[in-house]
Amino acid sequence: MPSELSPTARALRALEILRARPGTTAGQLAERLGVTERAARRYVGILREAGIQVESARGPHGGYRLRRGTRLPPIVFTQAEALGLVMAVLDGQPEATDADDPVGAALGKVIQALPENVGRQAAALREHAKAAPDRYSARPDPATTSALVAAVAARRRVLITYRSESGNAWQAEVDPWAVVVRHGRWYLLCRSHRADAIRTYRVDRVRAVGQTAHEFEPPGDLDPVAALEENLGTGWEFPTRVVFDAPLAEVAPWIRPPMGRLRPSGDGCVLVGSTSNPAMYAQEWLSTVPFAFRVQGGDELRAAVAEVASRFAAALTPQDS
Repeated sequence: MPSELSPTARALRALEILRARPGTTAGQLAERLGVTERAARRYVGILREAGIQVESARGPHGGYRLRRGTRLPPIVFTQAEALGLVMAVLDGQPEATDADDPVGAALGKVIQALPENVGRQAAALREHAKAAPDRYSARPDPATTSALVAAVAARRRVLITYRSESGNAWQAEVDPWAVVVRHGRWYLLCRSHRADAIRTYRVDRVRAVGQTAHEFEPPGDLDPVAALEENLGTGWEFPTRVVFDAPLAEVAPWIRPPMGRLRPSGDGCVLVGSTSNPAMYAQEWLSTVPFAFRVQGGDELRAAVAEVASRFAAALTPQDS
């Protein structure tokens, strides 16, 4: 909220506004900062005292602007922005507290470039805040991720080499629609020409990205996050089909998108999908659903569920007295 910002923070915000909108008047600056025109002029004065050359001109085309060639500090963050950045980095990569970690090293450089009072608080937050790593997160290779994002931006088809969790590897030409981050994992949402269908691939399992000369046009109404959620459980090696006797409305909150699509069936519902890891599907996903179910397919998932059931049954075998 504007009332919570310090004069320094408002002056930095004023600098951002002038850099983005040359010719901003005192009234416009005051409105964007949530202060009076007199206060807005005072913040411009703070910038000038700090050596930043702010010019002003009268008339219909007047206003404040930075003098051409003005050298600005390399990084200008308010306290809230700096602390928010450190928190976001630690939330996404707990190892960033370590200066030897690549992201940690980059974060250290950002903190060193901050103004002293802001940098001191950001450094303290980084040093004393601790984050538990997410065992489900997976960080892809930055170069691979950058290559895919560049292809998305250029709307250029690529040839990817992919290795599934089960160890199978293949190549496919895909139209990369979007790169989506979901719960600590990076996904490529694309149309696979190999499968002639929409596919979602884990970016950390993409082993190579090759450019092609073919361009593509993504769907005009594409919602990348919604499309990813809808297609996470499709296209993997082993088909799955699980029948629940409970109503769909009761089962749905327990079904994760990668498990497949849940549809009504009689008085219950059926979950149809696919997986590259039947053991994980059985042990970590199905075992948490608090409703009776029957695995109708496929054979690999049935075998994985039988293994889990056998282990649990063995755990209840009476011990010898």
